[in-house]
Amino acid sequence: MSTVKIPPVLRSSVGGAKEVEAGGDNVGEVLRSLASQHPATESQLFSEDGGLNRYVNVYLNDEDVRVLDGLDTEVRSGDMIVILPAMAGG
Repeated sequence: MSTVKIPPVLRSSVGGAKEVEAGGDNVGEVLRSLASQHPATESQLFSEDGGLNRYVNVYLNDEDVRVLDGLDTEVRSGDMIVILPAMAGG
């Protein structure tokens, strides 16, 4: 199992939890497991084509998964996944 840190904007979708345990062999599977446990997060995390929404950043142990293997990035038990929505404004 991996720990997924939930940002404040998504916490209402996971019952207020700051962290959720989810299983999977790669980042995509872990996030899909999270969405399976908490269906309200699916549309917030994933686009219609199954990829990450463009305003969602995901880090595995402080490494941006976009510079790794994206959703195919391998995870191990005990890894920390951080969901960080991009902020916009000016």
